[in-house]
Amino acid sequence: MIALAHETHHHGGGDPRALLPLAVLAVVLGGYGLLAALRGREARGWSRWRTASFAAGTVLVVGAVTGPVAAFAETDFRGHMLQHLLIGMLAPLGLVLGAPVTLLLRSLPPAHGRRVGALLRSRLVHLSANPWSALVLSVGGMVVLYCTPLYRIASAGAPLHHLVHVHFLLAGCLFAWVIAGPDPAPRRPSVPVRLVVLGVAVAVHATLSQLMYAGLLVDVPVPTAQLRGAAEIMYYGGDLAELLLALALVSTWRPVRPAARPPVPAHDALTPPT
Repeated sequence: MIALAHETHHHGGGDPRALLPLAVLAVVLGGYGLLAALRGREARGWSRWRTASFAAGTVLVVGAVTGPVAAFAETDFRGHMLQHLLIGMLAPLGLVLGAPVTLLLRSLPPAHGRRVGALLRSRLVHLSANPWSALVLSVGGMVVLYCTPLYRIASAGAPLHHLVHVHFLLAGCLFAWVIAGPDPAPRRPSVPVRLVVLGVAVAVHATLSQLMYAGLLVDVPVPTAQLRGAAEIMYYGGDLAELLLALALVSTWRPVRPAARPPVPAHDALTPPT
């Protein structure tokens, strides 16, 4: 842990605030693990796959903001794009598939569980949980970052840089939750509607990566080789993340079948209508 802190301090430009996301993630993962262990001792138990998924998502976030990836991101735009892919797309999928809200609701006393349920039914959550709103916050935020001067500004200041990371993590979790999350969501639309939203996200990612590769309409002052390499990471890595999200979505799809008509008794079938 001391070595990890020293490495983060070195690659984070000496800013101790770089350790804050790690501290928060450590607390969240520890709390999740404790709740999962408690649930595992009860009759109904808790899926180890859920725990493994949440732990994998946390490891991806930590790996993105520390060590070689963080060092690569500080000196090369391709490293920045890899960092974005891990924080904003792959890690959120693992965290969301861990079903942390369901675990929390099952572990809390009924009174506290009702408060969490009331929060999930609030107007703000209803608005945020709309797939189109989540799409704008997630994919739209990426368009704003690379097609406006925001990337230049964020690269020049550590606090804003950390806020961009937090935004992509939260927006990625929101998008993964409303598209394919196992946790309850208010007024979740049908699977075909969510597939359409996911298809729009794929199209926007592909278009932005192609514009970036061509150096058109993007405001990223880096060498051409780095820009094109980052565009390829966005294109192929984004496809992988969205394919995994689509698989998670269709795996929970249970099409509604029309109810079968009850059989007509034999004596009714032989009785002429009156």
